[in-house]
Amino acid sequence: MDNKKKLYRSETDKKLCGVCGGLAKYLDADSTIIRLIAILLGFGSVGTAIIAYFVIAMVMPVDPE
Repeated sequence: MDNKKKLYRSETDKKLCGVCGGLAKYLDADSTIIRLIAILLGFGSVGTAIIAYFVIAMVMPVDPE
């Protein structure tokens, strides 16, 4: 029995690459809140979070469902 939660990019709940949608599903949170946090981090980190987002998007696998 495989009850482990796995982190995937979302193909259904995405605006750009699906990272925030996948993270929201993994954390069982609202994807809008995750996106707002990501935007605030992007502005607060002088762009470092934006680069990290795209690196995560390249590394994180797509949801197989």
